[in-house]
Amino acid sequence: MNIKTILVEKANAAMLAAGIPEGSNPAVTQSTRPQFGDYQINGAMGAAKALKTNPRELAQKIIDNLDVSDIAAKTEIAGPGFINIHLKPEFLSASIEVANQDNKLGVAEHVAPQKVVVDYSSPNLAKEMHVGHLRSTIIGDSVVRALEFRGDSVVRQNHMGDWGTQFGMLIAHLEDLLNQGVDLESVALADLESFYRDAKKRFDDEEGFADKARNYVVKLQSGDAHCEKLWHLFIDTSVKHSEEVYKRLNVTLTRDDIMAESAYNSELNNILTLLKDKNIAVEDQGAQVVFLDELANKDGEPSVFIVQKSGGGFLYATTDLAACDYRSNKLGADRVLIFVDARQSLHFNQVELTARKAGLLRDETSYEFCPFGTMMGNDGKPFKTRTGGTVKLADLLEEAISRASDKLAKRDSGICDEEREEIARKVGIGAVKYADLSKHRTSDYIFNWDSMLSFEGATAPYLQYAYTRVRSIFRKSGVDSNAFSASVSILEPQEKALAIKLLQMEEVLDLMINEATPHVLCGYLYELASLYMTFYEACPILKEDVTSDVRDSRLVLCNLVANTLRTGLDLLGIEVMEQM
Repeated sequence: MNIKTILVEKANAAMLAAGIPEGSNPAVTQSTRPQFGDYQINGAMGAAKALKTNPRELAQKIIDNLDVSDIAAKTEIAGPGFINIHLKPEFLSASIEVANQDNKLGVAEHVAPQKVVVDYSSPNLAKEMHVGHLRSTIIGDSVVRALEFRGDSVVRQNHMGDWGTQFGMLIAHLEDLLNQGVDLESVALADLESFYRDAKKRFDDEEGFADKARNYVVKLQSGDAHCEKLWHLFIDTSVKHSEEVYKRLNVTLTRDDIMAESAYNSELNNILTLLKDKNIAVEDQGAQVVFLDELANKDGEPSVFIVQKSGGGFLYATTDLAACDYRSNKLGADRVLIFVDARQSLHFNQVELTARKAGLLRDETSYEFCPFGTMMGNDGKPFKTRTGGTVKLADLLEEAISRASDKLAKRDSGICDEEREEIARKVGIGAVKYADLSKHRTSDYIFNWDSMLSFEGATAPYLQYAYTRVRSIFRKSGVDSNAFSASVSILEPQEKALAIKLLQMEEVLDLMINEATPHVLCGYLYELASLYMTFYEACPILKEDVTSDVRDSRLVLCNLVANTLRTGLDLLGIEVMEQM
């Protein structure tokens, strides 16, 4: 059920019948206040301006041709030409009944499902995941879940960084340790951070070590068996760590979704040959370079995109071009979504322009760079430890659970310690995820434990608690919600407001999927929970003076609220509980 889509179709037909050119925007929106109806068709103003006519007169012509008698009780013109739509209670009642019986809440699958490749998380396998990987991982995963919920075919791709100079550096350091007589099995690779730090210090300070590391990169890219053996040690250790973090985060990525940089190694020479044959890449100071006039600076100098270094090594640029070819031409993707830090914007602009020129991206494939902002500390700087170091993601999640446990222990809920531990896990992880996902993807945000773990306001604990409150009504009533259905009557304004919000789930998911912005779903769930609280206060459910018909009607609304909260939070990767 998508009320907005229905109104857009009807408004388009009415505008054509009113003599307005095809393709004019009907500008259908949700009303912001009940007195303005439930939806508005605002396209008359824009069309009137283009046609140089009176907008109110044009709005009347639209209404005269608008066939909404099946869903609307009243239409009216307001202001300079707004058309207010007041929905029929009977239409809302019937739609709620259908949604209540549907395990997908009345949300339809896409008529023409797409194949969507989603590139997200992408940690560097040379070291442990840190807080900088949180946003890509959870934003990408929530969009993936929503796409699949709407029926699209999703290919998850974890483009892990397992290539490049850093691995040459690590292999060179490991090789030296082995030459000193250190047994391979005793090398403490489990502590990747320390090993990486020691190798990096040598790379920065020790004469000749950086050249040695770069030479190992070329050997690794050339298929040297010894280098590959050492390289696999780092990869396996890092992947196991990432899997543990994904499980703790309730993220759907698995080992099978890894499509790391090295997966494209066999194609890099072919990519380079193609670019050279098409005169897209040219030699410059020994390197192979693509000069992009489309991204020229203010002085007219083209943007420089290096695809092979003078020493023969390939770069992220070459690998990303190979990924474009694989995703567009081999997988046949309709969309490619890439969730990466906003600071990578120039790089991905260069990738797309080069890939389009070379035919590595088909015209039919939408290539969508989805940048995100930075998690900031209270000092307004990127989130760090108190000593200024990088915060490990695993440590952050453990602290979230610990803080949630302490907060729950102060509540008189009668829950045993074992149950509290499980609830603390769901509350702590959910709090971190919702605090991030509820901010616009491109925005920086301040990380604050107190606000994200609060049981008031737009937080995961508030929504999880709202879910438990709804579920408690069914425990008190003795009604089995899993098998419950009844006729719905929309009698009170609070019931109408709640019903309309419930029926807007599909609209919200469409916006979230199209724009790759989970914050719209976060906002919707908070608005739904708030409207439910208003409904609960104004519309008694289990009181003795409430008739059975009214009680059952309101229980249907309660049931759909609970199912919508649970489903919506699940799409965000946040778990609920029956009690807390």
